[in-house]
Amino acid sequence: MTSNESGAPAPSGTSSTTRTTVSRRRFLGGAGLAGAGVVVGGAAGFGIAEATRGGGSGDGQVPFHGARQAGITTPAQQRLVFGSFDVKTTDVEKLKVTLALWSAAASLMTQGKPVGPTETAPANPPVDTGEAVGLGAQDLTITVGFGPSLFDDRFGLAGKRPAALAPLPALPGDTLLDPSISGGDLCVQACSQDPQVAFHVVRNFARIGRGAVALRWMQEGFGRASSTSSDQQTPRNLFGFKDGTNNIKADADAERWVWVDDEADQPWMRGGSYLVSRKIRMTIETWDSDNLGDQERVFGRMKESGAPIGAQGEFDALDFGAKGDDGKPLIDLNAHVRLAHPDNNGGVQILRRSYNYTNGIDPRTGQLDAGLFFIAFQRDPHTQFVRLQTQLGHRDNLNEYIKHESSALFACPPGVQKVGDYWGKALFA
Repeated sequence: MTSNESGAPAPSGTSSTTRTTVSRRRFLGGAGLAGAGVVVGGAAGFGIAEATRGGGSGDGQVPFHGARQAGITTPAQQRLVFGSFDVKTTDVEKLKVTLALWSAAASLMTQGKPVGPTETAPANPPVDTGEAVGLGAQDLTITVGFGPSLFDDRFGLAGKRPAALAPLPALPGDTLLDPSISGGDLCVQACSQDPQVAFHVVRNFARIGRGAVALRWMQEGFGRASSTSSDQQTPRNLFGFKDGTNNIKADADAERWVWVDDEADQPWMRGGSYLVSRKIRMTIETWDSDNLGDQERVFGRMKESGAPIGAQGEFDALDFGAKGDDGKPLIDLNAHVRLAHPDNNGGVQILRRSYNYTNGIDPRTGQLDAGLFFIAFQRDPHTQFVRLQTQLGHRDNLNEYIKHESSALFACPPGVQKVGDYWGKALFA
């Protein structure tokens, strides 16, 4: 019987087949993230030695271990690589092994370390792919979530799916959603100040999980499109407007609207959060031909300063009752800021953590394929995101210039608290 790092025995259901699979990837025998014989019990060998040694690049490190996952209320970095995975195995032990190896790898990468040796026997591929060597951690955070589809009959998890993880209903504007870039069993959100560091995460997770999981879709993002800290300046979206001025920044608001509390119907999600992603294509060329006054009417803010129409400063209060000389509201009744504001949604808030994206030119139209990769975290997507998007989808002035192309929902469990634990361990208990 094998033991994990804390001395606890490995799960009795661990099969010889599972051990062989891990061995094939050369994570056994101290070569990689798991020591000989250790499967789900913990990260050992190279992984434990490195994870417990500390050190690393010393530049821009966000702690990986903790009660809650980083990459949610963490100040938003400049770069994103988001990957959605389908689980290909029907063996729950192999799935647990993958999550354990991912967790061990994440603890190393967030310290700016490789997931294993980059130079090994010449006849074998290196354990780490090597493209991030020397770049440091660059404020890397890695956030993992579980999609509704994971809770089917493959792994015996149907009874553990939280009510809040029920698939999102059809929403206004969803007619163009592409199923090939929507959904997924697992998600990985890698955020960093360096795009290569973020890409290194999803690439190596795909490699580590080969045979158990496969990438379903991936999206890169640049230039954070929201601020999650009062120390950050409000960024601009690709329409040139400041985005996320009134985003959640205070801990008290996050406790109320972002984090799942102790009253959750599924204990394994307490301390977690729900992630909604939407790929929102912007019709850049149409927008660029619109006049400034109409652009500001669409948003309800001044383009350069970000101030609400009728106010002076970006953070001035939104006065929805203010009227112009013509007797009409200064902030249009269908302006984006009006419809999205908590005052017009029963106080509901979400934590936006979005990024700009571009995928080059759409060969069908010759126009830019660019927009907003929207990410939001909340305690309950059905009472928060769905409520907001229903109103926006029906009335938002922005709808003339945007198209929703993908949609996904994931439950992000609590954090990995110590070496040897892994994402979702309580779910599989």
